[in-house]
Parts: sequence; C-alpha cells; structure tokens
Amino acid sequence: MTAAPQDSERPQNTRAIMSFLREHSPFSNMDDAQLAHLAEHASLRFYADNDVVLSPEDGPVKRFYIVKQGRIRGERARGKDGETETTFEISQGECFPLAALIGERPTRTLHRASGDTFCLSIEHDTFVTLFSQSDPFRDFCLRGVSSLLDQVNQRIQSGAMASIGSSNSLDTPLERYAIRNPIVCSPDLPVRKAVARMHENSVGSIVITDDERHPTGIFTLRDLRTMVAEEKGPLETPIGQVMTKDPCCLTAQADAFEAAMLMAEHHFAHICVVDDDHRLIGMVSERDLFSLQRVDLVNLARTIGTASHLRTLVSLRSDVSRLVDSMLAHGADSGQVVKIITTLNDVTVRRVLELNLKKNDPGIPFTWLTFGSEGRQEQTLLTDQDNGILFQVPDGMTEDQVREKLLPFAETVNKELAECGFTWCKGNIMASNPKLCLSSREWDDWFIRFIDASTPQNLVYSSIFLDMRSIFGPTEPLDALLDKVLARIRKNALFQKMLAGNAITRKPPLTMFRNFRYVQEGKKNKLDLKRQGLAPFVEAVRVFALANGVGEANTIERMNKLAEKGVFDPKDSKAWQEAYSLIQAIRMRSHQEQLERDEPLSNYIDPDDLNPLDRRILRESFRQAQRLQQKLEVTYQL
Repeated sequence: MTAAPQDSERPQNTRAIMSFLREHSPFSNMDDAQLAHLAEHASLRFYADNDVVLSPEDGPVKRFYIVKQGRIRGERARGKDGETETTFEISQGECFPLAALIGERPTRTLHRASGDTFCLSIEHDTFVTLFSQSDPFRDFCLRGVSSLLDQVNQRIQSGAMASIGSSNSLDTPLERYAIRNPIVCSPDLPVRKAVARMHENSVGSIVITDDERHPTGIFTLRDLRTMVAEEKGPLETPIGQVMTKDPCCLTAQADAFEAAMLMAEHHFAHICVVDDDHRLIGMVSERDLFSLQRVDLVNLARTIGTASHLRTLVSLRSDVSRLVDSMLAHGADSGQVVKIITTLNDVTVRRVLELNLKKNDPGIPFTWLTFGSEGRQEQTLLTDQDNGILFQVPDGMTEDQVREKLLPFAETVNKELAECGFTWCKGNIMASNPKLCLSSREWDDWFIRFIDASTPQNLVYSSIFLDMRSIFGPTEPLDALLDKVLARIRKNALFQKMLAGNAITRKPPLTMFRNFRYVQEGKKNKLDLKRQGLAPFVEAVRVFALANGVGEANTIERMNKLAEKGVFDPKDSKAWQEAYSLIQAIRMRSHQEQLERDEPLSNYIDPDDLNPLDRRILRESFRQAQRLQQKLEVTYQL
C-alpha cells in the first residue's frame, strides 16, 4: 500500500483546505488521508447575500456543504400566508444538510446565504466514501452534536486525568470489581470465629447469609471496635445479634458511581453485589472503587459526617475542589459531579446541625429544607444558602412559641454554614427568617396563597420554592406537603400559564443570527452560564414537570420522566439533556480554572476564551434551549 503523501507534497490549495478543516470538528478528528480526500474533491462556491443555496424544490440533495466564510440561514414556511421563519443559522466550520443526504431525499428547509458566503462543497459520491471510511465523520453524521459533546467530555476528563494519573471509570459495572468470592457465615457463628475467618482471608468484612445465600447482615472491623469499646457483649456472642442488618445491595450491572454515592450518603465502606434473585455474588469496598485516587469520595464524606468541630468542617471544604477533578478523571459526567457536590454539601449541613443539636438542642423535632439548585441536587462549587424549617407543633405549644425556640438555633446554623463556604443568601431565603420557619399548616397555607395569587414576586419565588427537598429530620411532613402542592398546581391551569410566561422571559443568549448576546450588568463580552444558559432549561422543564405530576426536582430526572410520560419526544429529551449537561460541564470547568488562578468563583465566561468546538456546541446548546421554550410557548399559547 502506498504511503499517504505528507502535507508538503500536496497542492497548496489542498493544504489550505486541510488546514481550515483541522480547526473544526468533526474534521479535526479525521485522519490525514481522509481529510486529503475531502479537500481534493472539494470545490469553493460563492453565494451573495440572500442567494438560495438549497431548496426543497431542488429534489434529492446531491452535494454536501461546509461553511468556510459567512453564514447560512435556514427558512421554513409558516402558516398558509406564505410567510417564512428562520429556523437556524450556521457559520464557519459547520456543515449541511446531513439528514437529507443520509436519507437521500430533498431538504425540508430552504438554505439561504446571510451576507456574502463561501462554502466548500463535495459531490454525493465523495460524501458516501467519507461516510463509509471515516468513523469520526460517520459518527457525526448519524449523531450530530451529540458526538461533539462526547469530545468535550473526553477532553474535560483527560485534563482532569492528567492531574491525578488514574484510569478507573465511574461508569465501570460492579461485576468488574466484585471478582473475589465474599467471606460469609451463618448468623449463629460466634463473633470470635467470624473475626478469625476475616483475619485468615485478610478482609475487613464478613457477610451473614441465610440458607439461600441471601445477605441478611454484615459485620466489619469497625463494628468489632464498637462492640469492644461499648462492651456490647462477649466475643462468643452469635454474630447475628451484633451484625448490621439489611446490608446495602446492588446488582452486578449497577455502576461504580451508584455505589460511591450510596457509600458517601450513608457512611459505610462495603456494598454487597447480588444477582437478580438477590443471592450474594461478591463484595465491593471503597478501596476497590477509589484505590487510585488522591481524594476519596466516601472517605471525605465520612470525615465530614463525623467531624467533631466546626473548624474541621471549614478546612475540609477545600478538598471538594480536588475531588471534582478526581471525579471528572474517573469518568463522571457533569450530572454526576453536581450530585457528588450536592451530597457532600448535604453531609456538611447535617453535621453542622448535629453539632449544634449536641450543644443547644431546642427540643423541637423539625425538618431542615433546602431549595433551588440544592433542592434539585444541581450544586456546583459556587453556592449560597437557600434553606428553611418545617416543624410539627407539640401539644400545649403555639406555632409562635415553637418558632421562638427554633429561630436562634437556625441563626447559629446559618452563620456556621457561611463559615463553611455556603454564602449568606442575599434574598434572606434562610431558615433564620421567621417567614421560612413554619409549621406544616403554615407552609400549606403559604403555598395556597402562593398558587392562587400569581404575583410577580410569587413567580420569582417559584424558581426557589418549587424545587424543594428535606436533608435532615423526618421526611413524611414534606412528602405530604408536596403531594398537596403538586395536586393544586395540576388543577390550576392559570398558574401553570403564568409560570410558563415567566419561564420564557429568561431567554438563551443568542441573537437572531446566532451571535452571543452578552449580559448587560457591566460585564463586557460576558455570558452568565447559570442565568442565561442553565435557567432557561430549568424553568421550562419545571413547568412541564409540575403540570404533569412529576415529583422529582432534578432537571435531568424531570426530563426523563416527561419522556416516559410522552410529554417530551425521547429524541428531544435526549438533545435537551445533552445541551444542559454541556453548559453545566463548561461552567464547572470554568470554576476549576478560577480556583487554580485563586480567583473568586463566578458564573461569567468570555466565549472568546473558549476553543472553536466549545463555542460551537455552546451555541447549539443555547439553540436547544430556544427549542424547549418554543414548545412551552406552543403548549400554553403564549
């Protein structure tokens, strides 16, 4: 086989085209021979402003186009009066019309030049050759922006990987970890003999099973220390009397991320791996999951959850940033990372509450509520406090008397959370605010007024209080409250429409011609990835979720449920999830870079600081937000 010519041996025009293509995905991922084949067969075509490049009347598409300079505008007829609307604008490095070429059909959209425009163009036969021979090109043609999103995630992962030198992935199924046969015993075995068996096999746990090998309990070296220190019984005690009952189990198909989150949430170090019949087949420990990490999620969560002083909690917060790098390197996507951060935030809040209850228990049972992004489990390293209290009124006390006891406690907790890095909420959405320290009855009355009176302030509150969950205390009172709230919203079409109208005021930062629309608050050439990028998704999805009885608060989980219910087309749901995740990933990476430069955390970025691939996908992500808002407008006739 003849070796492929070097760039210096190719005609100058071919080299120039290849250099241009190397700056844009998916062409930047194609090998030189394939790229040269494209360049050698490409012709450069000029279109003046408003010239038609492709039309549905032209018949089946015969050519593939890449914008080299200028823009291409897509137009479709709207209604029967002959009016058209612009459905997209594409610019340098982007290509068209993939769906029509692959389907061997006419385009359904009229493609028109917007300003003087140059396009590279190849014949259908050359397109087919590239499609069949180039994996990156074929992947892009079939999956579009989704394939480019993979590249972004891989680059984020490889960048983080360089800092910790690890290759384990959080997407790895547990069956790859649970390779050793677990050490088991029956519940009547004395503790002494069980510990001897653990020692012989150099393991830190033993699983207690029944006759069918179903795990009924677990006993660890930590349990042994507790048993001895607290004098819970002699070592001849049957292990079934001192074991931890109902150990946590996952199937072999579950992934490492799910196991890690369970360990972090509940502060244990072992998970039983079972088959479909719940028979024990293996064990996974935190050491298995994170043996190559510098920062261990489970260990960090446990250290936070058992800290004995506030100063320890304050010092541990600095480890969270390193953990984010580590998780990205282990293959966690942006959705997983924000859940990891949220979990550690939850553990921190619980520990602050526990330490204060030890010092000054107000003597009133309560549920600590969290709202907004924390309520949705979508926190990043930049976070403030959005919290409240729900309490039951003990016999013989009034609501005001209960509040009088709880508010000083809540004020101390809010102050100490601020010391841990959870900044004070500028809008005073905090448990120390008497308006947010309420009984079940008062919260119910508050939501009745909130839903019945759709004031501008209440619509602003909707982005906070309709994304709510409990992180400490009994959950039943909140579950009962949310059931009532969801039922009322489903029956109130006017409130839904008001929510929808408020949601579409948060426009994605794209102009009509796909340029970025920058923020106006004195931030020159800056985008706010939270308010301009994520909020349009969050608020639109929330409306659909509440209107259709979806109880989940997390935006991605809401999208999945709406697709299951048939409210969202599955393909649209996937595209919106990917777009949302991409913006979140760029936001998190920006936070990590700000920390490295010792700068204050901010949600602002300058798109000119991004590489061409990130800018391109960011534009596409914002366009997906526009499509989601259009669905909201059609649904509620806005």
